[in-house]
Amino acid sequence: MSTEHLTEMIVFGALFLLVSGMGFVAARWRRPGTMDSLDEWGLGGRSFGSWITWFLIGGDLYTAYTFVAVPALVFGAGAAGFYAVPYTIVVYPLVFLVLIRLWSVSHVHGFVTPADFVRARFGSPTLALVIAVTGIVATMPYIALQLVGIEAVLKAMGVDGHLPIVIAFAILAAYTYQSGLRAPALIAFVKDILIYLVIIVAVLYIPSKLGGWGHVFDTAQAKFDKTPVPSDGILLDGTNQLNYAMLALGSALALFLYPHSITGVLASKNRNVIKRNMAALPAYSFVLGLIALLGLMAIAAGIKPVVTDGKADTNTVVPLLFDHMFPSWFTGVAYAAIGIGALVPAAIMSIAAANLFTRNIYKEYLRKDATEKQEAAVSKLVSLIVKVGAVACILLLDPEFSIDLQLIGGVIILQTLPAVALGLVTRWFHRGALVAGWAGGMAAGLWMLYRIPNPAKGKAHFGGSAYKLSDLGLDTKMTVYVGMLALAVNIAVAVVATVALKLGKVADGPDATREADYLADETDPKIKELELTSST
Repeated sequence: MSTEHLTEMIVFGALFLLVSGMGFVAARWRRPGTMDSLDEWGLGGRSFGSWITWFLIGGDLYTAYTFVAVPALVFGAGAAGFYAVPYTIVVYPLVFLVLIRLWSVSHVHGFVTPADFVRARFGSPTLALVIAVTGIVATMPYIALQLVGIEAVLKAMGVDGHLPIVIAFAILAAYTYQSGLRAPALIAFVKDILIYLVIIVAVLYIPSKLGGWGHVFDTAQAKFDKTPVPSDGILLDGTNQLNYAMLALGSALALFLYPHSITGVLASKNRNVIKRNMAALPAYSFVLGLIALLGLMAIAAGIKPVVTDGKADTNTVVPLLFDHMFPSWFTGVAYAAIGIGALVPAAIMSIAAANLFTRNIYKEYLRKDATEKQEAAVSKLVSLIVKVGAVACILLLDPEFSIDLQLIGGVIILQTLPAVALGLVTRWFHRGALVAGWAGGMAAGLWMLYRIPNPAKGKAHFGGSAYKLSDLGLDTKMTVYVGMLALAVNIAVAVVATVALKLGKVADGPDATREADYLADETDPKIKELELTSST
């Protein structure tokens, strides 16, 4: 460990300990009579207002991985890395009405997870199990990816080994176990304030030190002109424009299908809170655009990524840029913003994954008569196991492969769209057809991802998410996002199978919801237990 970065380490450590203390104190914040229920431990009592929800969802969606990976992609590929900006703009109008309906029906019936809703809507524990397992599988690597942000900061400070990451996640596990969703909700305030502060200072200060924005863009283009990939540059070209658009759209559709995103929404106290947040959250997109520009600044500043085991880790370019341009004390603040940015989403993701296991696997298949207290106890334990699994991912897997898992995760979670998102607006699909569509979309998506190489990284398979349309027999050099192709297969299979099953008069499951449930608000009665006897 180098003493060259002692000031940064002290500031980083002090702020990290501060928010960790807040995580433990959060158990007393808005404390209910008991935390022994998923409503209280896993959803914060379903009582968060507009401001808390804004920070909670923002802290959940804009993660430490985003903070380092988006500018790292811009650093390596240029304009293609900006796909994250339009997708976080279009997502909120897309989900505005859908999320309100999900909140209402969940409020009436006491749903904690999206699989709870699917179980009641389609009368199928099998389909609910599929949705739950899909959500857990897609979330696990996402939690691991939060460690990438912390690891990038530690590398920039010259800290070797995985012990600091293990310690950080042990602390995270402890206060999440004790405080539940209240911990990340409280910490999100500090996290977001730090990020806004660091980014505003960065975009005002760093370009002035580099000769202005004109020099920044000229230097970046000069670098991309020398790369062997023709599509790299500060502008898109004809080969990657379609993939850019589809990647943005697919990412937008996937964002609020992730269990952790839905957890933040269900913690809101009424429909108006969700409306206000869907209108206000695009403010984060503005900050994300500024974050992406850090990649171009790193090029102009001549930043060279940290090399580990002969491989350049581009995720370190933003921490190294801060170290190169800022005074030591403010670099420590910037590092803390990234590190704390990992704690909020990691906590919410582990809670969401634990709730899926408890409600849709443990209670459905292992202990149907489980009490609320037993549910909460199981979720707390599973949230610890999930964090251990996330740490194992980062310790045992090649970091480059773990980053690629995010691409796979997006393709996977998109396959829940017909059952969850479309299920909120229509009951037309047959439960068996939705299972068949999920299987078809999942198989097609993984098959296409397997066939994508990345010669630059020496990978023959799972080298990215841009699929060549020429491989489908089309005479074009364009590529398209695998997730959208897989989703198209999913919906096509579900539509055809639904028609066939209805023509064959195959029995469908009962719908335990009513249309009025999707319009209910805070003052309407809440029914927590459903008697669902059908199964598939």
